[in-house]
Amino acid sequence: MAVLQKGEGKDLLFLHGYMSSKESFSSQIEYFSKFYKVTALDFLGFGKSGELTEPFSVGDYAVWTKKVIRDLRLERPSVIAHSFGCRVALKMAESDGQVFDKIVLTGPAGVILKRGLKYKLKVKTYRFVKKFAPKFAERKFGSAEYRALSPLMKESYKKIVNEDLLGVASRVENPVLIIEGKQDKTTPIAEARAYLNVLPNGKLKLIDGGHFAFLERPLAFNLLVEEFL
Repeated sequence: MAVLQKGEGKDLLFLHGYMSSKESFSSQIEYFSKFYKVTALDFLGFGKSGELTEPFSVGDYAVWTKKVIRDLRLERPSVIAHSFGCRVALKMAESDGQVFDKIVLTGPAGVILKRGLKYKLKVKTYRFVKKFAPKFAERKFGSAEYRALSPLMKESYKKIVNEDLLGVASRVENPVLIIEGKQDKTTPIAEARAYLNVLPNGKLKLIDGGHFAFLERPLAFNLLVEEFL
């Protein structure tokens, strides 16, 4: 397992997005390590951590991450999570309200919005073609992110993306700040608002930028987080 720790003070944990790593938070780690004991890890299967030995679900990653927190002796950290990391953070907070103090979600994944007819037709076509030409179907219809994965990671990916977490979020009592990029097309504002509508103690802030708004506008992002924490 690859972990970076820096600074002193109250614990602050970073959870990265899918096919990313702890290094994506380099600007935030540098900034917040002046005030907090920062811990950033690579999820199993990503960055410099080991490979998966079985396909993990969001729940599996939540259990794994909670064990890391125990092993590192972090004391009820606040958490800053991006995209896939938000899935894990919410799952953890739902199962144990004391695992985190405050929660920051940016570009949060885990909302399955109602799909239009075009999308439904695409899915039906994919399933039909897959029966006769699975490799062609994957090249034609699979996302670049999905195609780059190993067979085991593809099974994990399917478990992860097919789970809607709005019900989970509705049971998270922690204070939650969602910071959403106004131009985020990967997890658009509609998904952030869907989370906001069910979180008992949530609020939403919009900043310029896309799915990686914390990289594009680090100062604006960091100041919002600092005020919240």
